Amino acid sequence: MAMAPSKTPQSVAAPRTPELVPLLEARNPDVADSHASAVRLMFDRISPTYDLLNRLLSLGIDRRWRARALAELTRALPTGPLVDLCAGTLDLSVAMQARWPGRTLLSLDFARDMLLAGRGKLTVSADSPTQCIIADAKQLPLASQSIAGVICGFGVRNVSDPRSALREMARVLKPGGVCVVLEFFRPSNVLTHLFHAVYGGLMLPLVGRLVSGDAQAYSYLSRSMQGFMSRREFEQALRDAGFDRVESQDLSLGIASIVRGVRGAC
Repeated sequence: MAMAPSKTPQSVAAPRTPELVPLLEARNPDVADSHASAVRLMFDRISPTYDLLNRLLSLGIDRRWRARALAELTRALPTGPLVDLCAGTLDLSVAMQARWPGRTLLSLDFARDMLLAGRGKLTVSADSPTQCIIADAKQLPLASQSIAGVICGFGVRNVSDPRSALREMARVLKPGGVCVVLEFFRPSNVLTHLFHAVYGGLMLPLVGRLVSGDAQAYSYLSRSMQGFMSRREFEQALRDAGFDRVESQDLSLGIASIVRGVRGAC
């Protein structure tokens, strides 16, 4: 009796690890397991040491930058709820609670562990209506024209499609609503470019590896600054998304910048 040929076991390919893509033009937001998934995993991974590294790497200057950004949000701000987008470990949310006690505050981020790492900083009471929501900046779970102001601190350059996120901000803001973005844009002068190359290219990965054990994450964060829009390009992206009265300012010789826009009439 003839024996059936034995089947050779089929090898199962290991699932592909999502790839961090520092260069904005190289990202494909339509691929579900690409940059967006990699960014979420990265931030969840470094969430336990994120605040400590921020303080070490910025020498505390990031707190002054956030205060300046909030001052820009305050100008001509309508009444209504506020959003801290890409809220991370909630440093901006804490400052917003202190500045606008009693206002509804929605803290949104798609990295769950980042929100959990910062949640203990918030005041939770009936007088401080704040919610932490896991949400994608490209698909905000908010009604159109329902928000008075949106602020995004050091998050928009990590979104797989920042222009889509800007259109979502415009959608949820009421006419006259204010958008403020605090970000590391692509350097546009020699001095700032040199700083980003030396400090970001060497110090970020080194200190990131020593403190968090994750040099890859901090290498990406450095390279993403070089691969993002310039401040002027971002200003135009805001206008294209439906914002008026777009203005900007450099902080600390252009290391970081603030861009502000007002939602135009629909």
